[in-house]
Amino acid sequence: MSQNNQGIQIVTGTAAPLDSANVDTDQIIPKQFLTSVSKAGFGKHLFHDWRYLDLHEQEPNPNFVLNKPEHAGANILLTRENFGCGSSREHAPWALMDFGFEVIIANSYADIFYGNCINNGLLPIALEDAAIDALFQAVQASPNTQINIDLPNQQVSCNGIHYTFEIETHHKHNLIKGLDAIGQTLEAEQAISQFEDKIPAYLQ
Repeated sequence: MSQNNQGIQIVTGTAAPLDSANVDTDQIIPKQFLTSVSKAGFGKHLFHDWRYLDLHEQEPNPNFVLNKPEHAGANILLTRENFGCGSSREHAPWALMDFGFEVIIANSYADIFYGNCINNGLLPIALEDAAIDALFQAVQASPNTQINIDLPNQQVSCNGIHYTFEIETHHKHNLIKGLDAIGQTLEAEQAISQFEDKIPAYLQ
């Protein structure tokens, strides 16, 4: 496919505050659920070991942040440093997106996880420690706090305060246009065809 979603420009919503550092991909989506190459259906297993008190996911853990009613419907995940460390499974961003998250805001990310997010249309934003602390405080004070993400202008806004984030130009372009790896190649289809036309017949 050429596009993996409709693209991201402005996202507004509430945040679920997962106040943990070094959350690895086996916690995001445990290995026993990696039974499909389809992107759908992984959200119900997201953070399985933390969300449920039983193996069959019949008894939710009332103390886990995603099970708290005040954070129901949150489309932004707020967390801490080195999010997505561990194995390189692409199912991790699939599970986060299938659950309903559009944006992650953290201090930092594991490199492979960050790339997997970009390739699947999930926006990973890295902010300075002070900004992350301020957002946690705002959300903990009022779970209904609205956070606005403006990708074209690379800005996160909350309670009248604005935080600028960095993102590579090509990553920004792909997220705004909703392009996956195939879509990125198809954008250069004309240039590829022109190059191929110049190849001598005896080399083809």
